[in-house]
Amino acid sequence: MPRLVLFDLDGTLADRQSALSDAVTSLCRAHALAPDAEQWLRTELADRANAADFARLREAFGLGVPAAQLWQEYVDLMSAAVSCRPEVLEGLARLRAAAWTIGIVTNGASDIQRAKLAATGLAGLVHGVAVSGDLEIRKPDLRLFELAASRCGVSLVNGGWMVGDNPAGDIGGGHQAGLGTIWLRGRPWPDGLLAAHHAVDDVTDAIGILLNETE
Repeated sequence: MPRLVLFDLDGTLADRQSALSDAVTSLCRAHALAPDAEQWLRTELADRANAADFARLREAFGLGVPAAQLWQEYVDLMSAAVSCRPEVLEGLARLRAAAWTIGIVTNGASDIQRAKLAATGLAGLVHGVAVSGDLEIRKPDLRLFELAASRCGVSLVNGGWMVGDNPAGDIGGGHQAGLGTIWLRGRPWPDGLLAAHHAVDDVTDAIGILLNETE
C-alpha cells in the first residue's frame, strides 16, 4: 500500500513571506503607487490574496489600471519571486524514490497557487494538488483533504501524514482526516487543539521523520 503524505505549501514547502514582499515592492514600483497604497497591500495580503483584493485596492486608491490586470501582474510577480530550497526539493525526490505518494493541500486562489507550484519545481514532484479555490472551501475542511488524496489516486481511509505550519488548518485538519501530523513550529499554538504527533523546526526535519519510517 503506498504511503501518503500531504504537505501545506505556503510557509511549509515555499517561502511566501519573502516572495510577497518582493512582489508588492515590484508591483508598487511599476504603477508608482503611493506609500499608503503599498502599506495597504502588505496588510491586506499578509495571510492570503485573491483577485477581489485588487478590486478593493483599485477602488480605495482610485487607480486607473483594471483590477484583473493588477491581479495577473501580482500572480506573475509572486511566481517569479517564490522559492523552494534545493534541499526541500531533494527531500521530496527521496520520498518519491522511497515509494511515498506526495500531495499538496493548500489554501489560496487556484491560479496563484498553481503558478507557484510550477515556478518552484514542486509541481513535478507531487502526485496531486488540492487548492481551496478549487472548491471554495478552506483547511481544516475535511473535503479539501479528501480531494487531495483523491487527486493522488489514494484514499484517506488508508491513513498517512499531514505536514504544515498552521496549527488549526494543517494539524487540526490533519487530525480530522485521520492522518498523522507534523507541525513546523512558528505560529502560536491555540488552546484546546490536540497536539501534533511531531513538532519540528524545518520541513526537511519532517521529511527525515517520514524517510526513517520507511526504513
